[in-house]
Amino acid sequence: MNIEFRLNGKNVQAEAEPDDLLLDLVRSLGCCSVKRGCETANCGLCTVWLDGKPVLSCSTLAVRANGRHVTTLEGLQKEAEEFGMFLAAEGGEQCGFCSPGFIMNVLAMERELKNPDEETIKEYLAGNLCRCSGYMSQLRAVKKYLESKQEV
Repeated sequence: MNIEFRLNGKNVQAEAEPDDLLLDLVRSLGCCSVKRGCETANCGLCTVWLDGKPVLSCSTLAVRANGRHVTTLEGLQKEAEEFGMFLAAEGGEQCGFCSPGFIMNVLAMERELKNPDEETIKEYLAGNLCRCSGYMSQLRAVKKYLESKQEV
């Protein structure tokens, strides 16, 4: 089936079988920030935005992108770099394998929630697993990043 959608702001046409996953489609189109992790929709590594909302691309059929907007980390370079500086300053980047999916969710949370408290942040990001950081450095980075956005 031929599908058409916007990928990181650009019109794209692609062939997709009914059982193809969005993760595989966007990777085949050069979006290597989208990672295959658990393949059970539990780790958050494959997070992309579908019409501005975070979804797990490992459990989303590619044909669902037809006529919609798909955003990966490649389409959010400026915002990702800004948050990445906070993550690095707090030592929360560690190996970096989980960072793209984590950053996608942090940026979605920033757009969706106003002034979230620590518990709300933890709840929102609960689906992002990291084997390196212990989460405290990531949490500090998120809080400092969100505080910096309040000052603007």
